Amino acid sequence: MPKKKSRLNEALQILISLGLPRAQQNDRSAVSLLALLDLSPRKAWPDAANPLMGITPIMDWARENYRMDYTPNTRETFRRQTMHQFVEAGIALYNPDNPDRAVNSPRAVYQIAPSTLLLLRTFGTSKWNERVKTYLAQKGTLTAMYAKERKQNRIPVQVARDKKILLSPGEHSELIRAIIEDFASRFAPGSDLVYVGDTGNKWSYFDAPLLAKLGVEVDTHGKMPDVVLYYAEKKWLLLVESVTSHGPVDAKRHNELAQLFDSSKAGLVYVTAFPDRTVMGRYLGEIAWETEVWVADTPSHLIHFNGVRFLGPHPAP
Repeated sequence: MPKKKSRLNEALQILISLGLPRAQQNDRSAVSLLALLDLSPRKAWPDAANPLMGITPIMDWARENYRMDYTPNTRETFRRQTMHQFVEAGIALYNPDNPDRAVNSPRAVYQIAPSTLLLLRTFGTSKWNERVKTYLAQKGTLTAMYAKERKQNRIPVQVARDKKILLSPGEHSELIRAIIEDFASRFAPGSDLVYVGDTGNKWSYFDAPLLAKLGVEVDTHGKMPDVVLYYAEKKWLLLVESVTSHGPVDAKRHNELAQLFDSSKAGLVYVTAFPDRTVMGRYLGEIAWETEVWVADTPSHLIHFNGVRFLGPHPAP
């Protein structure tokens, strides 16, 4: 046990030396660093490695090697309060094996950055102090480089003639782009984008003044739909859910959205968007009545759940 405590203290000393904020100067961050290095108490710093590790494997490793047992509900704390800062500081890389992996993917992994690995292998040697100075002098450049790499992998979405936003990579964001660029142009031409939620940033785009004009003031803690469009010609507010892995506008979600937008002066239209009919088939029994369904791979068609309003013959094409 003394050896384990000593190694944790060494890791904590490193985090302080590298300028991590006080909120990351703790045992959780120290053991996370050791996990990324696969540095058990029996290994020396020159033996540090660089495995790919997800959040749960990091927590399992901490329990097996340092008897630090964290409950499953602390996964988000590890992700938001330790690993996020490691990545921002350039200490670790996020999904280096597949930069296009979605932000919310269960296969997300982290890896110690090559320059950090080389530095930490010198900890406890005569080279350490000089190497730290060099590393910190280059830190701004490294952080900017990693930030540029992350930005290059983001998905551009045209939200207006002269405006684009960048979304996190992944199927979910690809479908959001299709909703904005394809669905809107076909079924709500000339509509204004009000809101877009990204897996990496809930409020990626939000036109609060426009929504306020329509009588809606949204609580930022409310669960917004993925995309909100205002179709002025019809005075409709389209609430669109992008479904790749999570559910559609079912009865429960319909009620949630109705309450969230109950003060709207515009009529509410509920839409579920799917990438294809295979995904749609998984949720067919859950879709709420009086809602619309759009499928990205057959973009010119819209499915209305409860067809009474549209009952009648259709001319042959």
